[in-house]
Amino acid sequence: MTAPHPDNMAALQSERTPEGEQTLIPGVRPITARERLALLMAAPLAPRKPQKPLNIGLFDEDARNQLHLF
Repeated sequence: MTAPHPDNMAALQSERTPEGEQTLIPGVRPITARERLALLMAAPLAPRKPQKPLNIGLFDEDARNQLHLF
């Protein structure tokens, strides 16, 4: 691939990102705010806080690691 000629640099599209201004590859359009929101809405829900382990009875991981049962 060859780099674009400096005269054609004005024709290239760019988009503003948190990292700064980024030039787009020819033929690629910027992601719109609507597309970003649609992606977030389609994502599965995530817990707000980390879940506590269920170390009771059958699900007790600590009890499974005991070697002195007999």
